[in-house]
Amino acid sequence: MPDRPAGVEKVGIEHTSTESRHGSPGRVFTLWFAANLTIADYVVGVLSVESFGLTVSQALPVLLLGNVLGGAVLGLSAAMGPRLGFPQMMSSRASFGRRGNYLFGGLNWLSTVGWFTVNTILGVYALQVVWPGLNYYVVASVLVAAQVLIAVFGHDFIHLFEKYMAVALGVLFLGVFVAALGANRGELQFAIPAYSGVDVGAVGVVLASSFSYIMSWSPYASDYSRYLPEGTSAKRVALFATAGGAMASFAVEVIGAAVGTLAPTANLFEGLYHITGSFGPFAIAAVLLGAVAANALNIYTNSLSALVLDVRAKRWVAVLAGGAVGLALSLYGGYNFVDNFESFLLVLDYWITPWLGVVLVDYFVIRRTDVGKVANPLGWDWKAFTAYFAAVLVSVPYMVPALSLGFPFGSLAYLFGGADFSYFVSFGLACLLTVALRMTGRGPAPSAGSGAPA
Repeated sequence: MPDRPAGVEKVGIEHTSTESRHGSPGRVFTLWFAANLTIADYVVGVLSVESFGLTVSQALPVLLLGNVLGGAVLGLSAAMGPRLGFPQMMSSRASFGRRGNYLFGGLNWLSTVGWFTVNTILGVYALQVVWPGLNYYVVASVLVAAQVLIAVFGHDFIHLFEKYMAVALGVLFLGVFVAALGANRGELQFAIPAYSGVDVGAVGVVLASSFSYIMSWSPYASDYSRYLPEGTSAKRVALFATAGGAMASFAVEVIGAAVGTLAPTANLFEGLYHITGSFGPFAIAAVLLGAVAANALNIYTNSLSALVLDVRAKRWVAVLAGGAVGLALSLYGGYNFVDNFESFLLVLDYWITPWLGVVLVDYFVIRRTDVGKVANPLGWDWKAFTAYFAAVLVSVPYMVPALSLGFPFGSLAYLFGGADFSYFVSFGLACLLTVALRMTGRGPAPSAGSGAPA
């Protein structure tokens, strides 16, 4: 079955039928490549040198490692899509149960509408660097409408849009890099100082930042691979998703690191605009289009997360509802708002890695997750919740959130030079505990859930 991007997608969170399956693994490469040529990656790169004090040469291997690790988790999540045929948050029901999964569906709904808002606000600010007189409210409204329209058309239209964005954004960001280096040749801080001059804590912060950004796409992953034929190679899906996301994210972070070195400024977009000279307007266009590419996924996945909460609505209605919330928050927004809101969202992301640990172990190691358990889940699964919350609690002393939360948060972060390694701690512990609990006796019986197909 070929793509039908001209029509509105009729499927919500239902199982993808055999006759609806189509496409090849290469489509997940272009989708994740385009979605990661965006503002957030650029900011991570800038902060790695401007705020955390690394040189470009020090930042490069750290950013590469963070993206490879985060991309691998994204790839494994995407690999679940073809065989199960469900969105990612829907597949999570097999691990946590139908009602138990409400917690994670709700958290993902908050996270997706939040990042949709932040990207919209930053997109408007970037555009105002070129045209300072633009009316913020009008531009924000137009951006939200365009992004929501893409998501209303749904899966196939999004894949088509991201395929063109992969090419356009790839060319634009390559132009940004060439323009920046051409105007400032020889000024980058590539020198590697003596080991004693390297701040281990800064290395840890940059590693955690680059990992956590690309990792945070994992609750979206199967949403964009579930239409692939059931027999599609899981390895190819995982490799293409990992490569697309990691390559794009790393490339934009490198550009951010270069710009942060050459033109340190409080306004990240002004620095990018001025350092690229006559290419400046195209650089801002790259930032704006990158925000739209990411937000098309944010608001589409937001609608699926709402449906996982058993909201009785059509998918396109859920898209409009999420878009309306995002628009309201965007119109309310401002510089102080976006800084504080982004900090809140970064704290919110702590839920993802222990959830991933449980879900990925259940699917790849224990092999208990299948179509039947997703379609006919139990109400709650206490083994999954025990592994999840134990992993969260143990990781709290390693958390260094953007918002100061006080003791015991971060009380053991000194072991890693003050860097936030809680993502790795919670993920690893959730994996180990899930294996241990699943392999032991039956334990307490989970509460009965609905036997009706989703």
